[in-house]
Amino acid sequence: MEIKKAIKYMILSTMAFACMNATVKYLVNVNAFQIVFFRSASSLFFTFGFLLKNKIPILGNNRKLLVLRGLVGVSSMTLFFMSIKYLSVGTAVSLRYIAPIFAAIFAVLFLKEKIKPIQWLFFLMAFSGVLVLKGLDRNVSTYGLVLVLMASVLSGFVFVIISKIGKRDHPVVIVNYFMVIATMVGGLLSIGNWTTPNGVEWIFLFSLGVFGYFGQIYMTKAFQTAATSQVAPLKYIEVIFTLLLGIFWFGEVYTFWSILGIALIIGGLILNVWYKEKKLNN
Repeated sequence: MEIKKAIKYMILSTMAFACMNATVKYLVNVNAFQIVFFRSASSLFFTFGFLLKNKIPILGNNRKLLVLRGLVGVSSMTLFFMSIKYLSVGTAVSLRYIAPIFAAIFAVLFLKEKIKPIQWLFFLMAFSGVLVLKGLDRNVSTYGLVLVLMASVLSGFVFVIISKIGKRDHPVVIVNYFMVIATMVGGLLSIGNWTTPNGVEWIFLFSLGVFGYFGQIYMTKAFQTAATSQVAPLKYIEVIFTLLLGIFWFGEVYTFWSILGIALIIGGLILNVWYKEKKLNN
């Protein structure tokens, strides 16, 4: 019964994130810094509300790392939102998901963690998907690819920073720092790059934070309800939902090589999650 509930939560989470991705794609005429600003500012209502309601200290304990996580996170988010303007939305999301590869490399370098040879094989499988996408799919923009790969590298570094923070700070404190810093950075950089949205674009801009918040909430509920090994692979359903939205909403076309590349990326990462959880449970 618990696993069914977890699956429901994760499906709701991935649908929310897919809607956020598609909304960013729809806002192609709005500057990426503005999108970062509205995505973050509209989430602060939820994060500050939660912290105040539960009387959790807003400033947290490990403030230097919290600020660093926010700065690296907003850089990654901005680059990802910029990449969506140049890539099909399903491809951009798939490429963003190679962040665990870079996280593993950073963990080896900075946290002295050890990665098993078979995990490197899974990572190689996932990265071969990137090569298939760029090498064999002519629809993939080089500039968009560079942007999303940079976003993935920074996202991988975020994982390491969060690991260093550990349990010394509440998860919502970490998210709140991220949202505050992203709001400030996005707002400042929007001043000289402001594009006035039209009527319906205002609604989509404010919806970004709502989709992002509920995506996080339901993902957290899913991980709290069932074992990580049962839940973690389901987060990649986001790619499928986003890909379908790209096809039906934006009329995007995915070639055989696009699908093969995406399948290799997601397949390699799911195998890595499965292997890690198997080792933990043995």
